[in-house]
Amino acid sequence: MPAGRHILSIDQGTTSTRAILFDRDGRPGVTAQVELPQIYPQSGWVEHDAERIRSDSLQVARDVVEQAGVETIEAIGITNQRETTLLWDRETGEPLHNAIVWQDRRTAAHCERIVQEGAADIIAARTGLVVDAYFSASKLAWLLDNVAGARDLAEAGKLAFGTVDSYLLWHLTGGRVHATDASNAARTMLYNIHDNDWDDELLGLFRIPRAVLGTVCDCSGELGVTDSRIFGRAIPITGMAGDQQAASFGQALFEPGMVKSTYGTGCFMLLNTGDRVVTSSNRLLSTIAWRIGGRTTYALEGSIFVAGAAVQWVRDGLRAIGSAHETEALAAGIDDTGGAYLVPAFTGLGAPYWDPDARGALVGLSRATGVAEIARAALESVAYQSRDLMEAMAADMRAEGAAAPNALRVDGGLVANDWAMQFLADILDLPIERPVVTETTALGAAYLAGLATGFYASQATIAEIWQRQRRFEPQMPAARRNALCAGWRRAVAQTRHRG
Repeated sequence: MPAGRHILSIDQGTTSTRAILFDRDGRPGVTAQVELPQIYPQSGWVEHDAERIRSDSLQVARDVVEQAGVETIEAIGITNQRETTLLWDRETGEPLHNAIVWQDRRTAAHCERIVQEGAADIIAARTGLVVDAYFSASKLAWLLDNVAGARDLAEAGKLAFGTVDSYLLWHLTGGRVHATDASNAARTMLYNIHDNDWDDELLGLFRIPRAVLGTVCDCSGELGVTDSRIFGRAIPITGMAGDQQAASFGQALFEPGMVKSTYGTGCFMLLNTGDRVVTSSNRLLSTIAWRIGGRTTYALEGSIFVAGAAVQWVRDGLRAIGSAHETEALAAGIDDTGGAYLVPAFTGLGAPYWDPDARGALVGLSRATGVAEIARAALESVAYQSRDLMEAMAADMRAEGAAAPNALRVDGGLVANDWAMQFLADILDLPIERPVVTETTALGAAYLAGLATGFYASQATIAEIWQRQRRFEPQMPAARRNALCAGWRRAVAQTRHRG
């Protein structure tokens, strides 16, 4: 990377932690990355080592800074796996428990009780969210109720709660700043997205002491400065957003009606709704996209829990392939799956079903089903789930009198697979646009940080930087598309309504 000033982006994700340096043209340079092990204490439970999150994030950032030179770093942006919940000691910074990951389902029964008690409507009205174990509130309640002494310490003001962004900000600033940004706060199920404040009634509903909460800040602005001992000098932290909101910013989704989908561990589709909160009639989420200069931009979101993780399961669970890259050639080498479908409901189904009891299934198997068919079924499942989201999103926008999206911008690790992107275009019957820079999550955090310092002049400047690498046009006949999607709906039905 040429000499000059840069923005350092720290991207703490579900399966890895990365640091990437970006220049004024939004081009990535020096990069460092380490994998993050998953912890499965029992069925449906997913945890991360909180100390590993902290140490890995500091290490990859240091690696990049050492290669680039600390004097070249203008500011830091942070982006993170959302909803993952941590609780730590305010004096020592030590976590009280492993981080409870967004995929974790241990609090599904708690959420069901809340629904049965009639609180779902008020939660939806204030937070834009569906009551589900996916979000942070019930995870935090579980920690307070199940870690010895935690509730008493919390009520005494001795503990801090945070999602990963908040936890990293705390440690990067040497414990001086306990804050989160509006996009992450909106994912806790404790934050009123209309009033832009923590909601006392929801705190009472989940029995959360307000004393554990941090300040909620804009996504772009002065959040704090790093402890000078970490990098050798203090560096401003001026950008922060949850991974999907950061990816939307990195994709320059600045106009209402623009939509992107990120294909990583899960799949997350966000549509910019401008300054309006659009209430979904199709079980999508209304959420905060970002808040800049006190002005909030909202979005509709559909969340799929398992996308790229389906390919990981074929590789690691079945041990049917040695590398995720093999799936492209396997899928392209056969005409179809022979009627096989993989419904990857390993931790339940997300939007628009929101069925925590659904479990994964391989259906339609025959003696002819082999590794290639299963690998292709895993890739196809991503497109079918995306269609479920897009149909719900288009229906909500039509109800608002707005046009359905006319293209989908994509990013994440899976989008490098040309076969998968063409199948996605075919199943959605919509053009798919893949950008030159597909690391849009980290890029979005860099853009937010750079906006605050003037490194990037404006959102219009960022929109001009965005470049398309390839556009995939739909090619599949409608009759075949409809038949494949009907088969998918039948397969999904077989994973649901158990007991």
